[in-house]
Amino acid sequence: MNADDAPRCTICAHPLWTDEVGRYACRPCEQRISRDLTALAGPGGLYARLCLRIYPSRGGDGAAVSGTPNRSMPLNAEVLSLTATGGIVSTLETWVEDWATYGLGTVGIGGRLQYRVDAAVVTLRLNLPRACSKHPALDEFAAELAQAVRRCRAIISGEREPRRIPVQCPCGTVLMVALDTPGVSCKGCGHDYGHDDIRDLPIAERAAA
Repeated sequence: MNADDAPRCTICAHPLWTDEVGRYACRPCEQRISRDLTALAGPGGLYARLCLRIYPSRGGDGAAVSGTPNRSMPLNAEVLSLTATGGIVSTLETWVEDWATYGLGTVGIGGRLQYRVDAAVVTLRLNLPRACSKHPALDEFAAELAQAVRRCRAIISGEREPRRIPVQCPCGTVLMVALDTPGVSCKGCGHDYGHDDIRDLPIAERAAA
């Protein structure tokens, strides 16, 4: 079997080592997922820190930077969309429910939003090693999780998310990638590109106005 035919990680598209064959994700990608999950949870995690940003005039530590009462402060809509029901907590719980259908954990029992985030993270991390071999949509989960973590960090640090650039697969499909994209699968032909392979793809031409 040559390198092109070797089984690949569905997340970064790198060839799997012999002891990784049969898995949907290589071990470095498994570790990356685990780190992203850990980053979200706990009183000092990204979710908790993001909740302190609901009011735009608050500082990074949650202390108000003006004397204006909270009730007159406009809510930060982007932060609210991530921290309220339907945001990060719903993303995590939806995956917990999905994983449960594969025998990978059980659905939580509700509670306050921070508790629900922490409970979902514990369940997903605990079952991640088995999910790497049993869940065919692990790449979708990893992508959604990584996006949530990037958005949290960008808001907390005040930085913008990495710019995404359109590159073109030989089949004609345009792929949107960033400099830190670990890998991508073409939806047109199904070809998997690793990080280094993406850099070899040509920039897609702008559509005619």
